[in-house]
Amino acid sequence: MDDDIFNLMNEKLYLLKKLNMKKFLRCILMGMSVFFVSCIPTKDLIYLQNKNGTEATAPISEVMLKPYRLQVNDVLSITIKADDPKLVAIFNPTNKGETDNVGSSLYFSGYTVDDHGNIRIPVLGEINAIGFTVDELRMKIEKQLLDEYFKKEANIFVIVRLAGFKYTVNGEVGSVGTKFLFQDHVNIMEAIANSGDITITGDRKAVTIIRQSPSGTEMHDIDLTDINVMQSPYYNLQPNDYIYVKPLKQKTWGTGKTGIESLSTIITLISLVTTAIVLLNL
Repeated sequence: MDDDIFNLMNEKLYLLKKLNMKKFLRCILMGMSVFFVSCIPTKDLIYLQNKNGTEATAPISEVMLKPYRLQVNDVLSITIKADDPKLVAIFNPTNKGETDNVGSSLYFSGYTVDDHGNIRIPVLGEINAIGFTVDELRMKIEKQLLDEYFKKEANIFVIVRLAGFKYTVNGEVGSVGTKFLFQDHVNIMEAIANSGDITITGDRKAVTIIRQSPSGTEMHDIDLTDINVMQSPYYNLQPNDYIYVKPLKQKTWGTGKTGIESLSTIITLISLVTTAIVLLNL
């Protein structure tokens, strides 16, 4: 009778160990699946990949470039020149150097398009600027100067430029905030590089561009890992564009961005399961 009870206890102990071993193996398999799912693939980190396997055409981005039309709150730098600088001195504001920051200095000394779409130039007064390109506005100012104040022989020369290319970037980038680049054209790759690049947990496949237009607000996602993004009208930015880089799911899961981090998470998980099994067998 005692032998039967002993054998029965051994059999139950064997079944319990077998069951715990299955649980242990199941946990290992689950940990391995977490390892493979949580790691960020290299293909999600590389920009401008040729995913179609065909030869990419180089000058695509130039075709999609459209002239920017001025909007409310744009700040312009306008300079009027002539053979005799004294003739046009009254038209040019004096930059008294309110600040050492170039962007802030242009804000104070430049011409801001007001809520009515106008700018105010000394002597010339209010000039409508909204909806014009910088070249169209330049020709408009030149024409008014020649019609009202100067003869053609004065060789009036007008320079109209945006007071810096302004855009705002937020989300998974190295440096968020409003940025100024002193150039006429900026594409999304330049803007991202100027913002410290997208972090490893940033989604390069769905970068959102929010753009103001006369018809309203436009929102569009672009895939920076695909070389065909250069065909998109959103590849070349417009002043005042807003860029948002969303986080990948791996950041929310918290399982680790790299293989080493994920492996550490799995080892910790296995250690906890092993400890629990040992405690159950005591």
